[in-house]
Amino acid sequence: MVKPRSSEPGTKNIIGSKVAAIRKERGIKQKDFLAQLQVQGLDISATGLSRLEGQYRLVHDYEIVALARVLKITADELLYG
Repeated sequence: MVKPRSSEPGTKNIIGSKVAAIRKERGIKQKDFLAQLQVQGLDISATGLSRLEGQYRLVHDYEIVALARVLKITADELLYG
């Protein structure tokens, strides 16, 4: 079982909470999400993804593109939706 966050979200990015919400809404497990990101050429660790989703890690532009592709949404939806 996944342990819920015990602290407030960070301030390093604006998309982390959206990534986490969409991933969970679609029932995608973190390990499956990481595998799909690798297919897109984005090699990120489980810790890195957790920090991204918790908004404790900066997100590079090429990562936004890969995240959007795996979630089957546009980068604009991640950034502004």
